Amino acid sequence: MYLDDKLHEECGVFGIWGTGDVDAAHAVYYGLTALQHRGQESAGIVVCDTKGPIGNICAHKGMGLVSEVFHEDVLDKLKGNIGIGHVRYSTAGASCIENAQPFSLNYAKGTLALAHNGNVINAAVMKEELQNEGAVFAGTSDSEVIAYSIARQRMNTSSIEEASLKVAERLKGGYALLIMSPQKLIGIRDPLGLKPLCLGKVGDSYILASESSAITAVDGELIRDIKPGEMIVITEDGITSDIGLTERNKAHCIFEYIYFARLDSHMDGISVYDARLRGGMALAQRYPVEADVVTGVPESGLTAAVGYAGFSGIPFIPAFAKNSYVGRTFIKPTQSERANAVHMKLSVIESVVRGKNIVLIDDSIVRGTTIAGLIDMMRKAGALKVHVRISSPPFLYPCFYGTDVPDNSQLIATEHSTEQIRKQIGADSLEYMHIEDFEQMTGSLPLCKACFTGDYPVK
Repeated sequence: MYLDDKLHEECGVFGIWGTGDVDAAHAVYYGLTALQHRGQESAGIVVCDTKGPIGNICAHKGMGLVSEVFHEDVLDKLKGNIGIGHVRYSTAGASCIENAQPFSLNYAKGTLALAHNGNVINAAVMKEELQNEGAVFAGTSDSEVIAYSIARQRMNTSSIEEASLKVAERLKGGYALLIMSPQKLIGIRDPLGLKPLCLGKVGDSYILASESSAITAVDGELIRDIKPGEMIVITEDGITSDIGLTERNKAHCIFEYIYFARLDSHMDGISVYDARLRGGMALAQRYPVEADVVTGVPESGLTAAVGYAGFSGIPFIPAFAKNSYVGRTFIKPTQSERANAVHMKLSVIESVVRGKNIVLIDDSIVRGTTIAGLIDMMRKAGALKVHVRISSPPFLYPCFYGTDVPDNSQLIATEHSTEQIRKQIGADSLEYMHIEDFEQMTGSLPLCKACFTGDYPVK
């Protein structure tokens, strides 16, 4: 469930090139289910049978969760050994069926399908060029612009991978692309590495996915991450790689490690779980406090809380009971209803907090409403003091690369000091992670920290 003080996830992509009698649709279904945390607005799957008629593509997509959009009878109709899928949260374009992915096209030289995670900041310019040539768009997504651009470029190139690479050369921003033609599966990662993409294998079949956890969900093994600026092409002859887009500078999204990615994923050689654990340890090292219990906001703050507890020696005890049956449909638009949603989603375990000084860990504060409600609940349950520690710096700037960081007017830290926020949320103390401590989380990995610093890697 999306609470008011949480960032929305981005999107997730999953593709498979299957050999033999591999059922691509079911494999993609399970892969997308493992990526459901990255987008809950829409889901889609496109498949193709490489041995079937030229240009055959079967597609199905709809609004809702993977399990809501796809049922057994739907999957049985999607016949093919290669396929791509997508789960979406809209960072560019409205939340509607016209923007659901993957996009599939029939054009003069055949068929193609595309799934995209990220945000292309020069998509409006590219779209205007296509419209001036007579293109008509069904939706408002930048992903549709990329798909049409590849189809147009294919008219003047010798292969779909050449067309895809030429279009990727123009894209500015963060992107992980999966492109499927009747005979090929292509993956492209943006030159900065802003968006994750990895390569795996199950049996003799190859997988491309946003996270390694989606590969293991289909009993596959992670081979490696796709390099920033790399294009992978998978055919019946195997895998080829092109690193023509590679640039010297890299900027991996720090929030994959703080919040977005699943705990069991590995990204660019780093365990997400270990990164969050080290983040909590860094908070404890920099901001110690006398307390009886360390706890975390489910699910986002739990791992950092374990790290904080381990370094500080204060016991970690879960203090919230979570109602797993309150889903997306409970989300309400008004502030009072959002507050009720927090109470419906989480309740305090009174015996854990009564008469205790608590350290409460969460990954971020966006607007401040959710954590204020949780602190109020803890005090009503008898907590003496609540010390808040946040495993990210204050959000000061919006993101333009595919993460839904709101504009400055909705970011509490842009107009309030830490002390003012502390008073507003009702905490006894409040401290944020220092940017310098990211190195403790992710080592020497070059990071995009623009939402904290305003230093954007793509202007």
